[in-house]
Amino acid sequence: MILNKSKRIVIKIGSSLLIKKNKINTTWVNKLSEDIFKLWKNKIEIIIVTSGAIAIGCKYLKISRKNLKLKEYQAVSAIGQIELINLFKKSLSKKKIKIGQILLTLEDTENRRRALNAKDTIENIFKLKGVPVVNENDTTATNEIRYGDNDRLAARVAQITSSDTLIMLSDIDGLYTKDPKKFKNSEHIRVVKTITDKILKSASKSVTDYGSGGMITKIEAAKICMASGCRMILTKGSVINPLSKLEKEKFCTVFIPNTNKYNAKKKWIRSSIKNKGSIIVDDGAKNALIKGKSLLPVGIIEVNGKFDRGDTVSILNKINTKIGIGVTSYSSDEISKIKGIKSDNIKDKLGYISRGEVIHIDNMVLIK
Repeated sequence: MILNKSKRIVIKIGSSLLIKKNKINTTWVNKLSEDIFKLWKNKIEIIIVTSGAIAIGCKYLKISRKNLKLKEYQAVSAIGQIELINLFKKSLSKKKIKIGQILLTLEDTENRRRALNAKDTIENIFKLKGVPVVNENDTTATNEIRYGDNDRLAARVAQITSSDTLIMLSDIDGLYTKDPKKFKNSEHIRVVKTITDKILKSASKSVTDYGSGGMITKIEAAKICMASGCRMILTKGSVINPLSKLEKEKFCTVFIPNTNKYNAKKKWIRSSIKNKGSIIVDDGAKNALIKGKSLLPVGIIEVNGKFDRGDTVSILNKINTKIGIGVTSYSSDEISKIKGIKSDNIKDKLGYISRGEVIHIDNMVLIK
């Protein structure tokens, strides 16, 4: 059985699956709940990541989402989220399953402390034998700090919670060499072990009236999963009982995770979606990092962007090639003052010392 080997599964549901013939597709949701109940009964922990607050809000308010401004999106989402969560509550309660609502923003997943808080909440919902239902918090997110699609959010949730499988329920049954809606000679890809340039080229943007994602965002989600030791399954979700059908027919694309084993913190760092800035290092520092040393201020040439202590930043060499990602112990303003000096002199420059290294080796992942 393709799913029964999993212990913790994230199920991502797109907006287009929740709307059928201009109405909320309650029949489909109820059938999905049957599938979830079967897994839940077998002690498999389930996390639902669902879009649809704006789509359902538009239906509820009888308005079109086209040409809505960000502030209008936020208001519609606030109304639609209540209807969305009630949809799942009514459906899953028929199977005696309780749900817990979790709304996240890009900032919540990219800030280590907040990400751990979200993980703890999800873990405690599991202890209460509930199912977490996650969505992006569109009411507080802005264009600068929002995912804009739930594909990458689902992957990040899978990574943060150490889930072993992400099931991406889509309007297509997997990845193809070309867009199958346009090209009859397109071929279905069953297994992906590496995201190649060819795969990136084959991914096409296909935004629906109700959703905001496309194949591009699904590939980006796959990258996050594969780097985090989590497999991703892309399959057709519009069928009745999509999980049962997946078990029977196994027609899908499976993205196999990388074999590299990272601890939880390094998985989070490596999968970071939005870095706040960058630090440029000299050749001496670069070679020291390769040998497993921490980044010291003496090896820093320049700092770009505005960031605080604890933010994730890119590490660049002298020719601006990205060589790593790390969580910084100092803000951009502080690093600007201490760059190029020895660690012993940090206190003389700042009047205090947080620690001797700007990025500790335990808070860093190098890109090979």
